[in-house]
Amino acid sequence: MTLPTDSDTIAAPATPPGSGGVAVIRVSGNAAAEIAAKVAGEIAPPRQASLRSFCDPEGCRIDQGLLIYFPGPASFTGEDVVEFHCHGGPVVVDLLLQTLLQTGARFAQPGEFSRRAFLNGRMDLTQVEAVADLIEAGSEQAARAAVRSMRGEFSSQVHILAEKLLELRVFVEAALDFPDEEIDFLADESVQRRCDALCADVDKLAATARQGTLLRDGISVVLAGPPNAGKSSLLNRLTGQETAIVTHLPGTTRDVLREHISIDGMPLHVIDTAGLRGEADLVEAEGIRRARREIDNADRVLLVVDASAPSADEVGADPMVDLPDGLACTIVRNKIDLTGEPPGIVRDQDGVTVMAISALTGSGLEDLRAHLSRVVGYEPHAGACLSARTRHIDALRQAGLSLKEAQSRLAGGHSPEIVAEELRLANQSLGEITGEVSSEDMLGKIFSSFCIGK
Repeated sequence: MTLPTDSDTIAAPATPPGSGGVAVIRVSGNAAAEIAAKVAGEIAPPRQASLRSFCDPEGCRIDQGLLIYFPGPASFTGEDVVEFHCHGGPVVVDLLLQTLLQTGARFAQPGEFSRRAFLNGRMDLTQVEAVADLIEAGSEQAARAAVRSMRGEFSSQVHILAEKLLELRVFVEAALDFPDEEIDFLADESVQRRCDALCADVDKLAATARQGTLLRDGISVVLAGPPNAGKSSLLNRLTGQETAIVTHLPGTTRDVLREHISIDGMPLHVIDTAGLRGEADLVEAEGIRRARREIDNADRVLLVVDASAPSADEVGADPMVDLPDGLACTIVRNKIDLTGEPPGIVRDQDGVTVMAISALTGSGLEDLRAHLSRVVGYEPHAGACLSARTRHIDALRQAGLSLKEAQSRLAGGHSPEIVAEELRLANQSLGEITGEVSSEDMLGKIFSSFCIGK
């Protein structure tokens, strides 16, 4: 069996499967123009759409559509690229794709077009990832953030940091290269100032990137608590539709219900769970077990209690309601329409927030949404966000730690070898963001998450 290589000419649909007016099949590689000529006849001038008949190897017409040729390196992948725009019926698309494969192309692997764009220097890794983020964007804010990163704004800020870091390394390396000189390079106050400024710049970019990850990934919020506290009513109120069944009978919710909403563009994955109690039948007990599993994996738990119940102020009294230590949790006193207490934050101290709402009337819901944004650090009006991923946050964190260690070593007058090594590690962490420093395993993991046609 011949293993796929980067020198192969690849083909794949660039539009999603299913029926539609138009479908696009993309071909990329050295033989793209040759294959297109066999299937569609003469190639038109570059970047001009031309009407062509698409035929199989026996000369039978498959379809008639548009053909566009993008010669490399000025193409998406940096290679010769040809796009076939055909009618969007699944049979037509499959026949044309099979013809292209018979004529010399092979079927592309997930993300292979974008991988080639990266390997050929058309985009760096953050821009490539932003393409996928734009496709998957769940809100207008997320889409705009992805476009900014795709245009290179995130990469540009990383490169600026890397340039400043390189300038700082010059001073430190000078201390290593000229140890017998009377000039003490590390004693220069400008070196310390530059290191301090770099630490601040990395922290600032990390904060911007965290906003981007929230826009992209959002947070998971689990609704937990005793039966009949109003968890399902709160889910329905948050989603604006009758997602969950609501009755006066305890134990109505027996399985996990998931809905997706957004708060100012940040995705919120809301999970309703079975009521936590000791006495339950076999089915409800399984629901409680699943509820516990979701609670353990949640970014935030809303512990919903009935404010009109006598035990509302004794949340921890029932051992079935007790939550794991260290869990990010907000206590939500529901049904204030029965008690008359005002909506909003009741208490916010010692790491515990108690809020009063009415899922029935919607009173206090805006306060709850604002609270969820605040506790995760999401600032929808903080300025232009950039699309970012967890690996970017990790790399910036590592760069910051290395810089802070270098900062400490400089202040303590330690040997320049240690300072130089910490700066080198910081440089390497920044390089991992844009892909200048990368491993095949990391690249494989990133591109495997892309759709086939990208």
